[in-house]
Amino acid sequence: MFPEQSLFSPHDHWMRQALDQARAAFEQNEVPVGAVIVQNDTIIGVGCNQRETLKDPTAHAEILAISQAAQTLGSWRLLDCTLYVTLEPCPMCAGAIVQARIPTVIYGTTDLKAGACHSLYEITSDPRLNHRATVMGGVLQEECKAILQEFFQIQRSLGKK
Repeated sequence: MFPEQSLFSPHDHWMRQALDQARAAFEQNEVPVGAVIVQNDTIIGVGCNQRETLKDPTAHAEILAISQAAQTLGSWRLLDCTLYVTLEPCPMCAGAIVQARIPTVIYGTTDLKAGACHSLYEITSDPRLNHRATVMGGVLQEECKAILQEFFQIQRSLGKK
C-alpha cells in the first residue's frame, strides 16, 4: 500500500519524536498517539493524546500539536510545516489539518476504523475543499502499530476499552 521506505528515511527522525510523544501518552494511560509539527528542521508543536486527562474529546495529539504550533508561529496558518503523527488522522484531525493549511502530513500506521487520509476517507486530498495536503503513510509503521497493540492488549487484559 505504501511506497518502499528506505531504512534511513529522512522522515524517520521526526517520526521517532512523534513516537516519544506516543510513549508519553502510554505512560499517562492514554491511547498512545503522538504528533510533532516541524518547520525548517525545528519542532514548533508537539502533542500526545490527552482525552482522558483533560476530559476533552477533542484533545487528540494532532489537535494539541496544531494549537501549540499556531501559538509558536503566532498564526493559525501553518504554512511550510510538516505534521508527523503515529496514527493516520481521524476526520476531526484531518479537518483541522485542512483548516490550518498544513501542506504535508506523514503518519506511521493506518487507522482502519477512523482513518481520514487514506483508509476510510480522504479529507486531506478532497478537491472540494479549499486546501489539500500531501499525505504519506507507513513511516516507522511497525513501531507505531506495536505501541498501539501493546496498549490495547493491556487494556483488554484489565477489562477496559
